[in-house]
Amino acid sequence: MNAERVTLREGGEVPLDALVDLYEAVGWSAYTAPERVGDLQRALRNSTYLVTAWDGDCLVGLARGLSDDVSVFYLQDILVRPTYQRQGIGARLLRNCLERYAHVRLHILLTDEDEQVVRFYEALGFCDTSTLQKHRLRAFVRMPGVDLG
Repeated sequence: MNAERVTLREGGEVPLDALVDLYEAVGWSAYTAPERVGDLQRALRNSTYLVTAWDGDCLVGLARGLSDDVSVFYLQDILVRPTYQRQGIGARLLRNCLERYAHVRLHILLTDEDEQVVRFYEALGFCDTSTLQKHRLRAFVRMPGVDLG
């Protein structure tokens, strides 16, 4: 795969079959379950910001977020097709989001503890709130129907 051929597009409608294929490629099957697949396209439409990565007609990556455009930008999803990972595409997608919301006071995301993922976000200036000393913060989440214990 040649990352130089990959182009970014802001906004726009993304075909459902391309979305499902991308989300399944990265193993995010909670989004593509038959009873939820219709919600996926609606979630993207309702996002405040969407940027996609394309290799020709193939959707290879996506980042989306929510913002009030003043105080907070929340990165909801960032994903890159496995065969295109580790080529800088995810960083391009995230930088695009961060540039769009550079004037916003707070950039937030939730992610798992995978060490490679943690290093990716730290390399792009994000801090784990559990390690903060100067400005102590806590993050709280609630997911109805999911046992978080």
